[in-house]
Amino acid sequence: MVRLLRAWLVVLLAVLWLPAGAQAQAHQPVQGAHDGLEIISVADLPVEAHKTLRAIKQGGPFASPRDGAAFRNYERVLPKHPRGYYREYTVKTPGAHNRGMRRIISGGLNEYYYTADHYKTFKRILE
Repeated sequence: MVRLLRAWLVVLLAVLWLPAGAQAQAHQPVQGAHDGLEIISVADLPVEAHKTLRAIKQGGPFASPRDGAAFRNYERVLPKHPRGYYREYTVKTPGAHNRGMRRIISGGLNEYYYTADHYKTFKRILE
């Protein structure tokens, strides 16, 4: 509950601090307070991502045997942390015959990131 309130406060402050002209452009993505990444709410995630996020928090079961493996952040899009800080999980893609391109990456401090394009871009998940 505290995390949710804190996340909403971050969004509210970001909106209030925008210049007046920028506030009128509601289609602009809200950037994360610390990492500069676009934010996506849980409600805006694909249904399959909801299932993956729930599985992560419950410790499984997962969609793939490779889920939970260390994500090494080679692309350097996510904030820099020591090896082992991030873990990756498959978000099923309807119609895909393999793992697809969608993933949720978890960080050591209960942070979650969503990618729909196999690590090219990330959005921080706002809970």
